[in-house]
Amino acid sequence: MTRLAHAWRAIEPEQRLAALTALGLFASMFLPWYSKTNTLVVHGVPKATATSLSAFQAFSFVEAAVLLVSAGVLTMLFARAEQRAFQLPGGDGLIVMIAGGWCALLIFYRLLDKPSLQSSERITATVGVEWGIFLALLFALGLTYAGTRMRALERPEPPLRRARRQSPGHTRQARARRDEAAAPAPFGLADDETAVIAAEQIRARKPAPTAGRTERERYPPAPARSSPASEGEQLSFEDPPPGN
Repeated sequence: MTRLAHAWRAIEPEQRLAALTALGLFASMFLPWYSKTNTLVVHGVPKATATSLSAFQAFSFVEAAVLLVSAGVLTMLFARAEQRAFQLPGGDGLIVMIAGGWCALLIFYRLLDKPSLQSSERITATVGVEWGIFLALLFALGLTYAGTRMRALERPEPPLRRARRQSPGHTRQARARRDEAAAPAPFGLADDETAVIAAEQIRARKPAPTAGRTERERYPPAPARSSPASEGEQLSFEDPPPGN
């Protein structure tokens, strides 16, 4: 009962309508669908006895189809409530709509063509319909309407994807990396000592510098300083003093 209550709360209002109509269609099969009148002639005097028959008491192809449709719709909605992954051609709404229309068509056919019951030479059986079959027809039409509501409001389902199988070597490497990342620090070391060890490990993993590689010269080079002798030899563009 707990699973049923949880499933009822998990489904949408349109799915609840479909569940109620499918359950009503199943329950209507216990109601009187047919009336059977047996006429017996005793000493030249006819005597008639009338009995009511449910769908299970006059079980045929029509009643079996109605039973399968109601059970199938309820099973599908229960699986959807438990979020089981499966896809139906056209979606759930289309399947429910077709199932309800099929039941309505079969029940209407049974209204026109009553089931044939056994009779003998002395007993004549006459079959009619009763109110239960009309109620079943109403529930079948309600199931069709619920299917149209579900089809109008449902979203397309994502495609089912199969999980990729990984090779054993890849699985072992991934597990080793996960265990290494989740491994605790060595016992007795403080946080700063752990950081120093991690830095040394990172430094050890770096490649060594290539032999013969010199340090790059600075650019541009510093200007050269001039000597005092060269400063005196500089030319002057001033006029020489008079008298020279």
